[in-house]
Amino acid sequence: MKKDTINAIRILSAEAIQKANSGHPGLPLGSAPIAYALWQNHLKFNNSDPKWEDRDRFILSAGHGSMLDYSLLYLYGFGLTKEDLMNFRQLGSKTPGHPEYGHTVGIETTTGPLGQGIANAVGMAVAEAHLAAKFNRDGFSVVDHYTYAICGDGCLEEGISYEACSFAGTHELGKLILFYDDNDITIEGNTDITFKEDVAKRFEAQNWQVLNVDLVSHPDDVALINAAIEAAKAETKKPSIIICKTKIGYGTPLEGSHKCHGAPLGAENLQKTKEKFGWTSEPFEVPAEVLKHTAEAGKKGAKAEKEWNAMFAEYEKKYPELAKEYKAAMKGELPDLAKMRELFAWEKPMATRQTSNVVLNKIAAVVPELIGGSADLAPSNLSDMKNTDTITYGDFTPENFAGRNMHFGIREHAMAAITNGMQLHGGLRAYCSTFFIFSDYCKHAMRLSALMNIPVVYILTHDSIGVGEDGPTHEPVEQLIALRSIPNMKVYRPADGKETTAAWISALNGTAPTALVLTRQNLPQYENSGLEALKGGYILSDCKGTPDILLIASGSEVELCMNAQAELAKENVKARVVSMPCIEEFEKQSAEYKESVIPSSVKARVCVEAGSPYSWYKYAGDKGEIVAMSTFGASGPAAQLFKLFGFTTENVVEKAKLSLSK
Repeated sequence: MKKDTINAIRILSAEAIQKANSGHPGLPLGSAPIAYALWQNHLKFNNSDPKWEDRDRFILSAGHGSMLDYSLLYLYGFGLTKEDLMNFRQLGSKTPGHPEYGHTVGIETTTGPLGQGIANAVGMAVAEAHLAAKFNRDGFSVVDHYTYAICGDGCLEEGISYEACSFAGTHELGKLILFYDDNDITIEGNTDITFKEDVAKRFEAQNWQVLNVDLVSHPDDVALINAAIEAAKAETKKPSIIICKTKIGYGTPLEGSHKCHGAPLGAENLQKTKEKFGWTSEPFEVPAEVLKHTAEAGKKGAKAEKEWNAMFAEYEKKYPELAKEYKAAMKGELPDLAKMRELFAWEKPMATRQTSNVVLNKIAAVVPELIGGSADLAPSNLSDMKNTDTITYGDFTPENFAGRNMHFGIREHAMAAITNGMQLHGGLRAYCSTFFIFSDYCKHAMRLSALMNIPVVYILTHDSIGVGEDGPTHEPVEQLIALRSIPNMKVYRPADGKETTAAWISALNGTAPTALVLTRQNLPQYENSGLEALKGGYILSDCKGTPDILLIASGSEVELCMNAQAELAKENVKARVVSMPCIEEFEKQSAEYKESVIPSSVKARVCVEAGSPYSWYKYAGDKGEIVAMSTFGASGPAAQLFKLFGFTTENVVEKAKLSLSK
């Protein structure tokens, strides 16, 4: 049944792509024996309980080969039907063009942007190692599974893969196993035109075990693949890469050609392929013997979960508190943070990066699954959890996988994608941190956080020209509007400590990713701020009666509006100050609430933010003014820069008068 099942994977994939007249048949045809060996003989899963916590994780990093995923999920009983395969890449189907987390049962992460899946896999291996160190006890392997990923040449050409694999090797993630479908082909042709490096030496240098399987000289040799997987499992101090030499489009008239990378084979070539493999079944039909064979793997998984459940029942008796904590972590249960009054106690002016660190540490004490770190900037981001007399957080290292402070190194892109993987694994609440300007390096992984609807927290400090002497290379201008433009991403730019607290509560209680955009410079604490910030925008300081003008700002510029309100009052101008820490949350509020905060009858308005003006035209209206950045910043003391670019009380007052005169 080995060859028949391998060929079933190939033919189903090719048929679905041909019917859709769209897709990438080359990878499924070439890597089918790799996938078969893994799923039939090694991958721990229970198709009747796809979310079993101790399952192995499988990621197709080369997500363009998505029909490999769908063929496997169909054959191994995850609920996909023949009709689902026939609707590949069609609107509303369960088999979209690239694998989508939360859309198709059995898909562990959204892949397609090359290299992201490798980094997600690293994050899942981090989560497994951390949770195992935290919960496992002698005789009780509560957390004990592997993370497998398949990548291609394209994944390894992307820089994110180098970052992620360097991190994995440094941290000795021995339960991470990567299959490299080495077929020497990308869309433009042979990889010799772009990619000649010795991949084995590269991974050896990154502290990986390197194994080789030649499927060109030994086509469909499952025994060779099985042996490589066993050798990978035996190496516990290094992640393993299994370099599988394959032929793209194996068994087709287009074998070895880039022409089968990203286009259907064509009806004639598909028929010749079936003849090559002796395939006589009707389209999208699979011999009963094949389905009976693949069902055996599912039975093994069901038995494994049953044994795990029995073991956990004993674990629960012997370690009741640990078991309780484990179950709470896996369910994502959190305490009611809004009731922690100590989170709202602020006295002196502080930078919001400082208030964030205070909040982070208070929350970390009551949320034991909170884990995260920085891209080598923790002393500046203030993103670390500090040991106390009663709690030792420690650093996540090969010697201490139980540590909760991550050191991602100067690897922002991989950091964000690794954090996605940690969050996707389950049992953790993951965050990462860098300077706001470097969110550009994180951007694609942040977009995927939003697309997958996972609550990763991004701590982004040094949020404006307030960076000062570091100059325009480090001063964010367009980053706020860039992140706000991502659907499902919450962007909080708090004005003081209580708003920072609200931002953290929103981030941890939500199901979407949140960016906490924080200052380097000190900001005052406001009497009337607080949980109202959960609504995204609210009246921070009002006047008596109907206001003449609205002053709207986020973050550090709220202070300018408060000062301008006082100055305008001296001239009998009634101003209302609206703090807008999160536009996304404000837009979710009812029309009545939004009208109560920003009444449409008050046309005179000034919007102030030390970033791009594009977020603010909606709120400024046709008679409003915007104080924002329309150029890059400059190098110099922060106070001088704010004055140079018009972020002064005097300028806000002047703009207010201009708006009132319209």
